Amino acid sequence: MCRHLAYVGAPLPLGSVVKDPPRSLFRQSWEPRHQRFGTVNADGFGVGWYADGDPVPARYRRAVPIWADPSFTDLARVVRTGALLAAVRDATLPGADGEAAAAPFAADRWLFSHNGSVKGWPHSMAALTSVLTPTDLLSLEARTDSAFVWALLLARLRRGEPLADALSATVTEVAEAAPGSRLNLLVTDGTSIAATTWGDSLWYLTTPGHRTTVASEPYDDSPAWQEVPDATLLTATRTEVLTTPLKDLAAPKEPRP
Repeated sequence: MCRHLAYVGAPLPLGSVVKDPPRSLFRQSWEPRHQRFGTVNADGFGVGWYADGDPVPARYRRAVPIWADPSFTDLARVVRTGALLAAVRDATLPGADGEAAAAPFAADRWLFSHNGSVKGWPHSMAALTSVLTPTDLLSLEARTDSAFVWALLLARLRRGEPLADALSATVTEVAEAAPGSRLNLLVTDGTSIAATTWGDSLWYLTTPGHRTTVASEPYDDSPAWQEVPDATLLTATRTEVLTTPLKDLAAPKEPRP
């Protein structure tokens, strides 16, 4: 499906994380090495970042492949940030809402991306619409499984649940309603990162006290990259990375149609 990454650390150009490394997200959009489902991520892309002193992130999203947007090269070269989330998209269903369906999704201080798909979408999620308010449902940014999962997570965050708790609870409720779903979720608030592995790959690279990158796959061949086991919750800052098993459920192990 999709590829995504998040970074927190010392300010640097977007491109030094997203475009310049030899196996960057930019290259992964057409040549991923660890993608278990699909190959080419050509259904849009996006990057969100935080400016110094501003807790509300900016975004740049397009419905075209990342390699087809010449403006992104200039943007990636000149914009500097200490926190970002970027994603390239392989759509679950064709033709759904264009640019609005491209991650990262954003609200308040959070950025969100979903690598995977909800099994049986949209019918499998009908029962979970009851946990959202009519305003939440009418405010969905796109008619996609990822946008709906984001709405479920955002409702928990706005109720004051800690990010890690809200993320693991969202995976639990979606996986119970739609067994076989792939739910690699990635969130940042500009200072920390939270992610889940649920059916696809995830890695992290950290220099404690300086920077942490969490990504669907490594963007270079450094041996310092660490793979996150499946069915795991990861939380990270620029100083530490913690992983915790997601209990009581079974993540999908085999490719599914």
